[in-house]
Amino acid sequence: MIRLLATLALVLTACAVQAETLKLAVTTSFAASGLPDVLLPALKLGTGIDVEMLVGDTANALALGETGQVDAILLDSRRDEETFVADGFGTHCRAIMYDNFVLLGPVDDYAGIAQSVSVTEALQRIAKSERQFVSLGDDSPLHKKEQALWADAGLTPQQFPNWYTVAGAGANSSLTTAVDLQGYILMDRQSWLQFGDKTGLAVLFSDDPVLFNQYSFVPVSAAHHPHVARDLARRVERWLTGPQAKELINGYTIEGQPLFIFNAE
Repeated sequence: MIRLLATLALVLTACAVQAETLKLAVTTSFAASGLPDVLLPALKLGTGIDVEMLVGDTANALALGETGQVDAILLDSRRDEETFVADGFGTHCRAIMYDNFVLLGPVDDYAGIAQSVSVTEALQRIAKSERQFVSLGDDSPLHKKEQALWADAGLTPQQFPNWYTVAGAGANSSLTTAVDLQGYILMDRQSWLQFGDKTGLAVLFSDDPVLFNQYSFVPVSAAHHPHVARDLARRVERWLTGPQAKELINGYTIEGQPLFIFNAE
């Protein structure tokens, strides 16, 4: 009888531990930022919840949510998140924090984009100068953002002459091309801070709110997937939007420079 009770206690304990694990789909960029190494241990200490991250690109994170393989997603692709919710896969989008995109260029800033009042003006100055511009060309969210900004500026990259270079690669390879060409490039601040050889390049423009890159927490809908850990998602969201998370997010730096700004309400 004692042995049976001990076995039952072990089973119940194992179930309890399993119930306190939330599966969260995140993008590679967030996982590589280093912030989870600071945030998740504090979250566990404050809530008792282990967060298991499933890491991939945006499409992969959304697919994991749509198929109910995770309890929530944390993304930086607002349009995709809103579609995810509108299609009934998520309950809501809750803003947590943002980083931003930056326009990098040669320190001589031949195009004079540092004097711009908007990213639209900065891109127009680059086009007018015909100084080298490097595009990722990889259909990533960053590449799509760049294309949208050109369109907002009334410019069509496909019609640009030879000064517009399509790298067809990820952030690091594209940054290397920009360094080699001493050209301009749109990049997320995290990739720039973590990039090694910054020779000759600098952040020249970053102040336009259009360049903010919002991260949001989206719980997966229990209406679609009744098995998801709805209560755990609520508790994690409450912690991520609270004062301790704010302090950790705002205090996180790379190379001594802040990366994220907490903006949960």
